[in-house]
Amino acid sequence: MLYLLASCIALLLGPIFYRFFTAENGLQKGLDGFIFVSLGGLVLVHILPELLEHGGFLAIIFVIIGLWGPTASERLFHRYSEVTHNLTLILGIGGLLLHTITDGGAMVLAQQDENSILLALGVILHRLPVGLAIWWLLKPQVGARWAMVVLGCMMLLTSVGYFAGEQLLAHLSLDNTVYLQSFVTGSILHVVLHQPHGQSHEDKQGRYEYHAGIGSLLGIGLLFVLLMMDSGGHEHHHHSHSTEQLGDWMLTLAPVLLLSYTVAAIRFNFGLSPHNTELGQRWLQRLAGPEALIITALLLGPVIALFQLIGLSLLGTLLTLAKVEPTDPHLSLPKSPWRFGFAHLIDRSAPWILLSLILANLIGHPAVPLANPAIQVAVLLVLFLPMRFCNLGGAVLALSLAYSGWSMPAVMLALIAAPIFNLAQLKLMNWTLRVLVITLVLGCSLITAMIAPQWHAMMTLPDPINTVSLVILAALFAASLLRLGPRKFMARIMLLKPKAHSHSHEHKH
Repeated sequence: MLYLLASCIALLLGPIFYRFFTAENGLQKGLDGFIFVSLGGLVLVHILPELLEHGGFLAIIFVIIGLWGPTASERLFHRYSEVTHNLTLILGIGGLLLHTITDGGAMVLAQQDENSILLALGVILHRLPVGLAIWWLLKPQVGARWAMVVLGCMMLLTSVGYFAGEQLLAHLSLDNTVYLQSFVTGSILHVVLHQPHGQSHEDKQGRYEYHAGIGSLLGIGLLFVLLMMDSGGHEHHHHSHSTEQLGDWMLTLAPVLLLSYTVAAIRFNFGLSPHNTELGQRWLQRLAGPEALIITALLLGPVIALFQLIGLSLLGTLLTLAKVEPTDPHLSLPKSPWRFGFAHLIDRSAPWILLSLILANLIGHPAVPLANPAIQVAVLLVLFLPMRFCNLGGAVLALSLAYSGWSMPAVMLALIAAPIFNLAQLKLMNWTLRVLVITLVLGCSLITAMIAPQWHAMMTLPDPINTVSLVILAALFAASLLRLGPRKFMARIMLLKPKAHSHSHEHKH
């Protein structure tokens, strides 16, 4: 009963924090950063792996429909965009309400002797960003009264889940509602990513991005605590394994990424800059860096790096001869090589690296039946089309997929196609060139399948070095988050650009 009371109090803290944080513009931005990261992270790292475990690959399809369906329908039916947005908001809130029933059931499980108290503490703690998000989403849209009604319903449904026992929970279990919950999870992500009540008008110069950055770092801290607690519960052993895998990848990657950023600073110092007048040199940097080759060589082996170098060289030569310009150019560059390597390049690559790790953790999940190399290649091609991966992001994705047991043709495709195979870049080519590029990309994957090279890590560093490297890398990524704020940080991932989805609703209260 104490757990139930604590979870309801955690929900009610939302309006109190909201009132305090919206007292001035900077604090409002901090609140936005906190909710953006904590609720978005909770869905990506905690809820999605669990949905995959129960629903397989089809669960991802329903999440994508929930996430991009509203955006697509708003573009198709401009007149009804507000109706679509409000419907998505209702779906998202409905999903959170449904989730509260299972929260109540989880607290009953936590009281059993064989389960850890950390399970209940995790449920109670994750209600804090949920309560905040409900108020953040609803108060500007429908006013405080209706927001309070929804919070009241959440507390009531938590009590239902707590007292109703196993019979009700069996009907609402993930096995029975996995696709509905997947669709609703996509709706929640859509609402979180596309601010329902827009950016503050007083922050045109981005003066408060620092506050948003601090809020997002607090959100990351809460997320980290929740994941640590979750691994203490026995109920989520598959999910905790998924979280541990993510941690292992980050530890392995950290020293090599730091080395890559150092090499980027050195090559910038020697004149290999994104503002080179020679198109061939610009393509070399777009496709390979060459710092992306270091990740491949050290963590997948020199043979794989050689295959990657040959494939990228052929692509670069073809595009240089065709006089095609790379998309997403570097608009302004720092003068210092170290600022280029450890600030500018981190701002551009960190979101892609994090996305690559989360993506590989999801599509490389044992519950996702993508064992066929041809299906793996097809899934990656569809994934790359709407995105503009950087070369480091592509290398990290390839590495993570290799570690997840994916086939070598799929890994090679990620290494070669990720930085170039996207709609924005393909639009700059004529049909003949597009066919040549696609043939070259698929040809590299096919040759890899025929030769079947084996990957192996070139080096294994001691745990203390990996840990120190990860702390330094985390600090550099955190500095980037503080500089840009979470939304601008994530805007590098082109699909998530807030500008592409603005709601100019007028609300009268």
